[in-house]
This record gives sequence, structure tokens and C-alpha cells, in this order.
Amino acid sequence: MDFNEILKQKTAEVQKVIDCYLPEETGHQKTVLESMNYSVKAGGKRLRPMLMQETYRLFGGSDRDIEPFMAAMEMMHSASLVHDDLPAMDNDEYRRGRHTTWVEYGEDMAILAGDGLMVYCFETALKAGGMTKHPDRVLRAASILAEKSGIYGMIGGQTVDVELTDKPIPRDKLDFIYALKTGALLEASMLIGAVMAGASPQEEEKIISIADDVGLAFQIQDDILDVIGDQSVLGKPVLSDEKNHKTTYVTLEGLDRAKEEVKKLSERAIRTLQELPYENPFLEQLILMLVTREK
Repeated sequence: MDFNEILKQKTAEVQKVIDCYLPEETGHQKTVLESMNYSVKAGGKRLRPMLMQETYRLFGGSDRDIEPFMAAMEMMHSASLVHDDLPAMDNDEYRRGRHTTWVEYGEDMAILAGDGLMVYCFETALKAGGMTKHPDRVLRAASILAEKSGIYGMIGGQTVDVELTDKPIPRDKLDFIYALKTGALLEASMLIGAVMAGASPQEEEKIISIADDVGLAFQIQDDILDVIGDQSVLGKPVLSDEKNHKTTYVTLEGLDRAKEEVKKLSERAIRTLQELPYENPFLEQLILMLVTREK
């Protein structure tokens, strides 16, 4: 079985895990539950929960206590996309080939759906406490999820990004935005996997280094695809950054330099991964796919 077939199979397995933790669409608040689930079920590669699970397996994890965190991470990621797409933010009407949540349910319900997912993700994650012999790991993992999602992570990066819309962004601030807005959840995914499997502090540091490189390469590749990608493949409009007058790595450094940086970062991430005394060939291939993807 080649990598793409294995990836398809693993994606389906991750999707089943996520589906198990989605809220039931009942009660007087049914509309917000529907819009939350619409957002999570919009598709995607499920890369963050997959990275989490594969890092967990890298360090010998084999139980189901990682699954609530896998679902929670995808909920948090989906929430960020719901808010990102709003007219006050990127004003995007399509994502993954279909209407964004605000177009389908209205701006008010999209805001509530994003808020709902951000809270429900922690309710979901903490269910791991009843599934493990190591509740201390669950508390630490939940703390990582909170920090990397909040003002010192994803939301902090988004704040700076929004404040600098229509303004030139110097390289140091662009790096800051990328590290927090995109990189923080990727780092959290891999670090939670390591923590839940009982990795040592030294091993955790290597995972952080790998995730930092992967996160930056992932975002630069996103910039590249916004310029040269095909909307029918991407599932969202191209040239969105140009439309919104956004500074990106491509606008600062040029397309060729951006491609070189992606190559350098991905190669360094793989070298660091290979320094660990464990093997997970699929995780290595997954990292390479992340930074060479076409969508």
C-alpha cells in the first residue's frame, strides 16, 4: 500500500474519532449545534489530529486516551477558520469547496459556532481524564491546548495579523504571526501527542523544534499556493492575500526564495525527527506531504 492509500485510510479513521465527539443536534440551541458540526464536517485533511496521533504512536502510545484531544484539536482549528472567514476578517465565502459557515448560517450564528467550538473542545479534551492512568498528562495536555489556542498562541497571532491589515509588515512581525497563528496549533498537536505518550523533557524539546519548522513551512507553502494554486484543487479562492492587501512571505521574499525556505525547513524537521531513538515512517512522510502539498 502506497503513502496516499495509507493516508486516505488514516484520514477516515481520524474522521471516525472526530465524529464520535461531535455534539448531538437537538434542543432549543439546535441551530448553533448544526452550525458547529457544519464547520467541523466541512472536510479537510485532518492533519492536526493525525500529527497528534502519529506523534503519540512515535513514543509508544497505544491507548484511546489521545482520541478526545484529537477531536478537540480539530474543533479548535475549525473554530479559528469560522472566525477567519467572517466579513470582519478575511471575508471569504468559500472554504474546502463549499460555503463558509457565515454564508450558510449568517454572521451572528457563525460567531456563536466559533465560540461554541472553542469551549466545547475543552469539554471534549477533558474526557480523556476518565480514559487514562495518567491524569497528570491530561491536565498538562489541556494546558498546552489552552495556551497555544489563546492570546499567547493562535489568537495572539491573529490579533497582530488583523491590526496590520492594509499595512506593510516587517519580517520579524510576519514571523511572529506565522509562529502563533498557524504554527501554534501544529506545535500543540505534536506536543500533546508526545506528552500523552510520556515522552521525556528532552524528547519534547525536539518535538517542539520539529513542529516549529513544520508550522512555518506549512504557512509559507500556503502563501505560495495562494499565488500559484488552482482554486478547484484548493477548494478556496486564490489570490485572497492580494485581495486583502496582506503581506506574506512571498510578497516580502519572492516566490523562489519562499520555495527555498520551505525546502530548508522541511529538511531540518526531518533531520531532527531522525535524531530521536524511535521510528514512525508514516509521520516522516506526513511531514513531507504537509510542506509540499497542492491544497
